[in-house]
Amino acid sequence: MSSGPRSWWASTPRSARGAALGGAALILALSVTSAAVWASPGGGSRPLTLEEQLAASEAEKAALQAQLDAAEAAAERTPTPRPTATPTAAPAPAPTPTPTPDEEAEPDGPDRVIVYRNINSPVQPRPVAPPATPSVPTATPVTAPELDTLLDPAQRHFGMYTTQAPFNFATFDDAALKAGSRQSMVGYFGGWDQTFRGDAVTKAWERGLLPMLTWESRPIAAQNDVVEEPDYSLPRILGDPTNGVPGAFDDYLQQYARDIVATGLPLGIRLNHEMNGIWYPWSETTSNGGSLNGNRPGDYVAVWRHVHDIFEAEGANEFVIWTWAPNIINNLPSRNKSVEFLASLYPGDEYVDWVGISGYLRPPYASNQDFTFDYTFGSTLAQLRQIADKPIILAEIGASENGGHKAAWVADVLDAFTRPENSDLIGFSWFNLAVTTISGGERVTNDWRIDSRADSLEAFKTGIADPAANFFLKPY
Repeated sequence: MSSGPRSWWASTPRSARGAALGGAALILALSVTSAAVWASPGGGSRPLTLEEQLAASEAEKAALQAQLDAAEAAAERTPTPRPTATPTAAPAPAPTPTPTPDEEAEPDGPDRVIVYRNINSPVQPRPVAPPATPSVPTATPVTAPELDTLLDPAQRHFGMYTTQAPFNFATFDDAALKAGSRQSMVGYFGGWDQTFRGDAVTKAWERGLLPMLTWESRPIAAQNDVVEEPDYSLPRILGDPTNGVPGAFDDYLQQYARDIVATGLPLGIRLNHEMNGIWYPWSETTSNGGSLNGNRPGDYVAVWRHVHDIFEAEGANEFVIWTWAPNIINNLPSRNKSVEFLASLYPGDEYVDWVGISGYLRPPYASNQDFTFDYTFGSTLAQLRQIADKPIILAEIGASENGGHKAAWVADVLDAFTRPENSDLIGFSWFNLAVTTISGGERVTNDWRIDSRADSLEAFKTGIADPAANFFLKPY
């Protein structure tokens, strides 16, 4: 039996009955008061005497009480109907507001990374991937271009690092929306305490993105200001093959390579990047030439070749773009700035597919500095071109708003891709996070994001959209 529509304030028959009785009581009280104050029901103009008012009130009260008693008796005789559940549609989620290019984003929000460091170095905190979740087979197999096609791309890459991609694309897509184009490459980080994340590669290629793994021979959660990692020293990774001592990570590397083969999709691997600096456990020397983390001259190249050879034996090199990526030389210790030093860290043409560079516009600025592509990358590019004849990718770049030079720098860096002398550049990958560090005892936030200010975003959008730069762009 249907109970019929109910008011918002009476959700059941019993509460409806109570509400009716309460309403009648309220009417009774008001009526008594009215009778005691206003004119006689007879309509005469003479004010009632006190005795007449009291008599009228009593009569009114008796009549209303009789109505109340009758209503309550009728309600008690009426059976309570069974409630019937009425399905209701789930409320639609509120749309997420989309920031406009004119909004000036503050360095807060899901892309902000906070790290407190006591040394000054170009090292950026790594976005850490979430734990692996069981993969769900897709109805349509994921496919990707052949490796040979990827090694020599017809158009330049617009790549990006965000907090969670390629495991979650929320901030990655937000950046694409602001840039006016989807990216073609997604960068992420992995440590040697992690197994191969096939889901990262699959999720990337589901979107047509080339995954670029920065693979660091240390734990993924290692602190960026810790350079002594004895368990991950280069000699320990190498072992002593001449005396039959295997490397400490050989089993791990073999399984990693097998998992790449099992996934069956290509990826870039930027192994132990910025090796010409002094801030990572795989660097060979300190600023004064001393040993760092127990490493010896020549160990870096030997480890690279060792890893490459294991992958070759397992068939994984069929899927890997090996990317050797030093840091720009501008602010390195003087002994690390020479082309001879950089060449000593190069594994050889047969072990490298792409050459990469890490480079940022960041304070403190030199007194003679100009804020251009040539100042930031020119001297390093000159050395790389002496060492190898390989495609070059700006594998990790960004610009700080501190100092007010970001928009001009972004414009010039992207314009550099239109210049004939840079025809060997095959793209870039932008570090799209805001980072708080301690520099000189002070907390400093460098907002590397493309939309840190409206003029910086406009310079970025204009630069990548220039047809002469030949970026691979898909409108968002």
